[in-house]
Amino acid sequence: MAVVTTPGQVARTTAADLEKRAGADVAGAVFKWTLIGATTFATAFLGVLLLVMVVDGWSVLSGSLGHFLTHGFSQSADNTGVWQGILGSLQIALVTLVLAVPIGVATAIYLVEYSGGSRFARLVELNVRNLAGVPSIVYGLLGLAVFVQTLENFTQGRTVVAGGMTLAAMVLPIVVITSVEALKAVPQELREAAYGVGATKWEVVSKQVVPAGASTILTGTVLALARALGEAAPLILVGAATGFISFGDANWLETFTGPFTALPVLIFNFARQPGEEWAANAAAASVVILVVVLMVNGFAIYLRNRFEKKW
Repeated sequence: MAVVTTPGQVARTTAADLEKRAGADVAGAVFKWTLIGATTFATAFLGVLLLVMVVDGWSVLSGSLGHFLTHGFSQSADNTGVWQGILGSLQIALVTLVLAVPIGVATAIYLVEYSGGSRFARLVELNVRNLAGVPSIVYGLLGLAVFVQTLENFTQGRTVVAGGMTLAAMVLPIVVITSVEALKAVPQELREAAYGVGATKWEVVSKQVVPAGASTILTGTVLALARALGEAAPLILVGAATGFISFGDANWLETFTGPFTALPVLIFNFARQPGEEWAANAAAASVVILVVVLMVNGFAIYLRNRFEKKW
């Protein structure tokens, strides 16, 4: 006797089997809820941290925020401000981006597109990944020895240029690693299609591969910049001022080769001062640097979305 199975019966049988398998997937369910719990814990932890900073610095944020943002360091806790730190952080971020991003992306392009998996390329990628885990204080010592002392004629010693070059060296491995992974994620079929219509190697890389991975590269750059904006130890070693500094009548460009400070350095200075007023200043400055980082990230997300839409 022939047995006839209709498509509807097969569909119902398959759906029932899938439901049984989904119901029996205990390990998958446990893993899913573990991930949800970890995400919830991380979000709650960050929320509590932000709440503590806002509460501790509320006397400054609510009473004298304008003065705090527009004035420089003062020996008096009631009159001090973080304007010089904001300016220094933005200048250092600019120098870091100008140096780290082109070098990092160019290195990634060579490793992925031009090296052909050579032994030299594998050695470079291994060392870059190792350098990404080096403590920031080591980069501070590097900056002091190389950028402040050895290259003093170029950097003018303990200046924004020296600080930016130090942080550029620190975040360069992160830029390289994220750019390498972004370029590797570009489908090989895209390259083959471009070659198929007669494109050269340079045209494939510049007009297809790099634009396709631009959004991911930009995301990695933002992560690197966020780390650079929060570092204090390397900047202290290369000469960031922890007290009052004066720019005199120098213009904005001239301040790149003069004394400097940054928001993390000011937070360090506020936190080590005795008294609740200085602790409130440290908490308020922490909120300010968080807002600065969020603004930079928001601008980068806007650029990333533009890249994606254009692509």
